[in-house]
Amino acid sequence: MPEEARALSDRQLKRPSLSAVGLTKVYRTGEVVVHALRGIDMTLYESELVVLLGPSGSGKSTLLNILGGLDRPTEGQVFFDGTELTGFTESALTRFRRDHVGFVFQFYNLIPSLTARENVALVTEIAPAPMAAEEALRLVDLGNRLDHFPAQLSGGEQQRVAIARAIAKRPRILLCDEPTGALDSKSGVLVLEAIQQVNEELGTTTALITHNAIISEMADRVFCFADGALSKVRTNEEKRRVSEIHW
Repeated sequence: MPEEARALSDRQLKRPSLSAVGLTKVYRTGEVVVHALRGIDMTLYESELVVLLGPSGSGKSTLLNILGGLDRPTEGQVFFDGTELTGFTESALTRFRRDHVGFVFQFYNLIPSLTARENVALVTEIAPAPMAAEEALRLVDLGNRLDHFPAQLSGGEQQRVAIARAIAKRPRILLCDEPTGALDSKSGVLVLEAIQQVNEELGTTTALITHNAIISEMADRVFCFADGALSKVRTNEEKRRVSEIHW
């Protein structure tokens, strides 16, 4: 069986985790109309790691915000485990985000007066079945930095604390918006290795936004965006370890 057909067959054995059907997003400011998304159809499967690739302004972040329940589409539907999210009330969307979605953004948004352990523990206090903050930090290789404050950590370490915070509630979905955008290449590699490890060890369905095509080599599938539209979807015949990618 060809590798791509085998990859498709493997996905068919997994449950769809998050799906978008006909998503459009239109912003209007006076007479100015911006089409941020133009009819996006896509499905993310259980335990899959995908990369959303494209230049700034191509609609990637808008899509991620809608998939994660932070924004609503102008038209179209989003489904999680077969349940339509787009009809949810604001309080139901808040519960969806709290219980099922972890977010990692370009900037870490850590509380400066709290240690790494305490920053992560904030999330575990509101999650229904969290892991210990220490366990989450060890998963991203920060077990020896538990009691350090953000100012005592490098940018890459702060971002890994943010990842630990996102995964401590054991989310089904992890959404990462340019998580290496503010980092040098060495720190970025460590952050991507942490995301890859989380995906593999926890089976968290993961979507990662980037404009760096090299990063797409770590993904199961790559969704390419241009001008608010999905221009191409490709399956990586050989998914690579972050440490194997040539930067």
